[in-house]
Amino acid sequence: MEFKQYINPLRKWWWLLLLATMIAAVASYLVVREQPPVFQSRTTLLMGQSINDPNPEGFYIMPQLLQTYADIANREPVQHATMDALGLTWLPEYQVKPMANTPLMEIVVTDTSPERAMVVANELAYQLILASPASTEQEEQERQAFISQQLTSLQAQIEATTTELEDKQNQLGELFSARQIAEAQNEIAALEGKLNTLQNNYAAMLTNTTEGAINSLSIIEPAILPTKDINPSLSIVVAAAGAIGFVLAMAAAYLLEYLDNSLKTPEDISKVLNLPVIGYIGDIQSAEERGLVVVDSPRAPIAEAFRSLRTNLEFAGVDKPLKTILVTSPGPGEGKTTVSTNLAAVISQGNKRVALIDADLRRPSIHKRLGISNRRGLSDIFRGQLDIRDVIRPWRNSFAVITSGSLPPNPAELLGSAKMSELLAELENFTDMVILDSPPFLVTDAPVLAAKADGVILVIRPGRTPAEAAKAMLEQLDRVGARVVGVVLNRVPRSGSYYYSYKYYSPYYGHNESSETAQGQAEDFSATESSASRLSSLFGRSKPASVGVVDES
Repeated sequence: MEFKQYINPLRKWWWLLLLATMIAAVASYLVVREQPPVFQSRTTLLMGQSINDPNPEGFYIMPQLLQTYADIANREPVQHATMDALGLTWLPEYQVKPMANTPLMEIVVTDTSPERAMVVANELAYQLILASPASTEQEEQERQAFISQQLTSLQAQIEATTTELEDKQNQLGELFSARQIAEAQNEIAALEGKLNTLQNNYAAMLTNTTEGAINSLSIIEPAILPTKDINPSLSIVVAAAGAIGFVLAMAAAYLLEYLDNSLKTPEDISKVLNLPVIGYIGDIQSAEERGLVVVDSPRAPIAEAFRSLRTNLEFAGVDKPLKTILVTSPGPGEGKTTVSTNLAAVISQGNKRVALIDADLRRPSIHKRLGISNRRGLSDIFRGQLDIRDVIRPWRNSFAVITSGSLPPNPAELLGSAKMSELLAELENFTDMVILDSPPFLVTDAPVLAAKADGVILVIRPGRTPAEAAKAMLEQLDRVGARVVGVVLNRVPRSGSYYYSYKYYSPYYGHNESSETAQGQAEDFSATESSASRLSSLFGRSKPASVGVVDES
């Protein structure tokens, strides 16, 4: 797949990308602009006193204890105690999270009021300390005071015993008598035993104080008054929202293209239908181009596109001449009448005798396109009231036209009758080409006519004609043995989308001054006879003028 095929969906849906980006950016701006500033305040707590111990122990159980305290801080007892202490009926959003691989825990409070965030963070930390087993409040204070006195006494005894033991050890080196040495050694052993007992008692009592507790909590960094709004910058939010809208629109554009099963490019037609594209007709937009472009604006780019189609048809009829061409489409609204009328005009400009027949006996439109009456037409021939000479008429010194006439109740039977075959054979004897504008393949009329024509032109509108409908139409044509000349892509957009590469609009052909237009029309029709003389010669009329060919244009 070529790179442009990835870009084409974005070019086709550029308005969706722009709209989604603008909506997302404007909506985010309006929402963020109304948001109040948000502040964060945090308190940091330390668990245990191991950080002051040169030989810390218990670090392996700290992560579990910290997580337990974090869970306790999110429980109702701590929350209600905090609200009661501060006189609040609710608490702002907060998080309690242990800091990985450390004995630290952090309480972070987020609020629109910086003062409230600070006091709530500090009070939560205080209430969490009160809820810990190492809390020193109330009656625990008296017990801790007694233990502290005992620890002080034991510490003094340990220091005195250590000093006495050192003195005895120093005196031992000065003794010479075996009896004195033995007595000194016994005293040293007794002092060592005493010192060991005092140290064990000291360690045992120390575990009952907060100084030796592993799970004690203390505040090492109280919350301070925050001053900076933590909301992201307005420009960043708007840019991010716009980018998200753009990405979502891109995804929607590609999804729409993926779900779209219509024929869009010549590659699609070649892959699905295995047919050549013999014409690219642009999207007619201006009012002056809504008639017959090749007659009203012969120098227009679209007129050149029809001349290119005429050339391709001449090459297609080299081996087997195309006397009768059926112009049809898979569905309505794809522009087959535009193609058939302009094709008839452009072929006649090549000094060819052309008859255009409106064979759509259900919803005829050629008479409206050409601005002529539909009082008499094809259906009157089938009723036996008139013949070809009574219904055919010239149009602007260009080609002959047979309109549909009044609408019959059984168009398929009429178009498939022997009378229709005879009519086409009679016209082929006196014309260079007969062009049939038929109904779309939604009805049975088109396959019936296709079997009678020398060639069929399929008109497809890029991006609208479903691939399934085109394939079904081709299968019907194969069943009736019709010869498909090729596909005409009609109403190709002039810019953007999948069809941007169809640059059939040349600046040279776009030059359309009035003098050049008049000159072009003179060149197109200078070699042709007048419509009356051409039709009179064509059909060998011998009737009076009042009954002969009538120009109702």
